[in-house]
Amino acid sequence: MTEPLAPPLTIVRPGEGGEVFLGSIGVSFKLWGADTDGAVSVVEHPFPVGALVPPHLHTREDEYSIVTEGEIGFRSGDRETVLGPGGYITKPRGELHAMWNAGPVPARMIEIISPAGFEHFFRELAEMLADGPPSTEDAVPVLAAKYGLEFGRPAWLPGVISRFGLTPPAV
Repeated sequence: MTEPLAPPLTIVRPGEGGEVFLGSIGVSFKLWGADTDGAVSVVEHPFPVGALVPPHLHTREDEYSIVTEGEIGFRSGDRETVLGPGGYITKPRGELHAMWNAGPVPARMIEIISPAGFEHFFRELAEMLADGPPSTEDAVPVLAAKYGLEFGRPAWLPGVISRFGLTPPAV
């Protein structure tokens, strides 16, 4: 009688995983959907001082964030909070949300995306931005639509930018 095969094991050591910068925040890839049979993907996001992820919503996935360094502000729907290391937050699909560095030092968070797949948006966006701004005005919206991502310009955004001294991304 033969032993059953052990399930695949993915090991990502500290500092491993490709990292890209998307103009406002970084993305460090930790677990891809291929590593989890599509259940989740995991990335880390370093947030430089003043960084803002513009308001957006996901139509296909939920996000779960864990702050590991600094302070990160979150706005989801009409709820706003600032979390420090060890803070957790859920960001449900279909709800407009934004994130930003809310403090005077660089910040970092772990993002769990369920189901997996959206990590490929980050990869494709990084490839698109590698040689500078996109060649056409609609390149980012077309890519976003491919992944079920929608951007918004809510009335509360200027207040958040002003209160936290943020630099809105060019893209």
